[in-house]
Amino acid sequence: MSRFVLITSDTDFERRVRLATAGVHGTLHAIQADYLPPGPDDILRLLTGDPAEVLLLGPGLPPNDAFRLASLFDLQYPEISVVLVASADAQLALPAMRAGIRDLLDPQADVDTIRILLERASLASAGRRRGLGNSVEGQRQGGRVIAVMSPKGGVGKTTVATNIAVGLAKDKPMAVVVVDLDLQFGDVASGLMLAPERTISEAVTGAAAHDTMVLKSYLTVHPAGLYALCAPHDPADIDRISGGDITQLLSQLTSEFEYVVVDTAPGLGEHVLATLETATDAVWVCGMDIPSIRGLRTGLRILKELDLLPQHRHVVLNFADRRSGLSLQDVEATIGCPVDVVLPRSRTVPFSTNKGIPLLQDGSRDQATKGLRQLVDRLGPSWEARPHKKLHRRAVVS
Repeated sequence: MSRFVLITSDTDFERRVRLATAGVHGTLHAIQADYLPPGPDDILRLLTGDPAEVLLLGPGLPPNDAFRLASLFDLQYPEISVVLVASADAQLALPAMRAGIRDLLDPQADVDTIRILLERASLASAGRRRGLGNSVEGQRQGGRVIAVMSPKGGVGKTTVATNIAVGLAKDKPMAVVVVDLDLQFGDVASGLMLAPERTISEAVTGAAAHDTMVLKSYLTVHPAGLYALCAPHDPADIDRISGGDITQLLSQLTSEFEYVVVDTAPGLGEHVLATLETATDAVWVCGMDIPSIRGLRTGLRILKELDLLPQHRHVVLNFADRRSGLSLQDVEATIGCPVDVVLPRSRTVPFSTNKGIPLLQDGSRDQATKGLRQLVDRLGPSWEARPHKKLHRRAVVS
């Protein structure tokens, strides 16, 4: 997929853009030229795969020609973010804005600055593309909120959440965001090998709480084609984040993303209950031990009494092992509902967690990976159309 298109005769700038896009989902299509074609179609016909998201014009191109081409893109392909690479100049800013240019980039910008701008422009493009699609299809219904839950910790909830996000992003690149709502001890950042500059603490306060474009700038991009909003650096920040803040945050994210995967804290605290009020899906994760299984039974009963069970329920049995002394039938009898996905105990899971690379990202082949793919399949758009979706499969614990 050619997400980024660059037109320039400056080979040094092209080199920096290639470095900035290395490891980012999608590819760069560079056109070496010091002039611009008559119209957008003359550029787009050179590309293959999905439509471009970001077009970089310059350096080394005549500004007036760039304004003309940007105006045509704004009229014919408004979902594509056009960025002008030119030195900061007050005389350029106004005509650039009028032409529909989304941002200005200094030709001397370093690799990190270029990468940040491309991520921001790509995210804006994805939002406009979805908005244009929804304007044709009718009123937007909002994205799907998938709450990954467990009554107790240590059952692999974060591993499941990060793999769900990576798996969904393979089919819907840049349309998935994973939110770490384990505000005291969240591990999404380490599970995805991220070092976020901003966290959920900043995202629920100030301008971000009222402006979705500001909020999107606080997200951290992941090479697998998804975004992450990580837990606070300081666990004490939990006291400054209310259930109402979480409700507002999820409302903003669902207006921009097709999938919002929420890694919740263990138990049924204020933030978890606020998530469930918005969630379309609840993925329940339990281990193959009596405390975890009984906790799941109690949690399901309480949420049923509170009328907070989401429309779709998916029960995941993790660390499944026939040598535990329990059978799948024992687990289902105790919790009072079928187990949908079984993840057998596997050596590759802790290894991938320690590396910060989810199983569905590195392509490992074992039974745990197979189970995670089955779970992602249940959450995909095609599941509802399947005639067999309501039939409970007979899972086997190996």
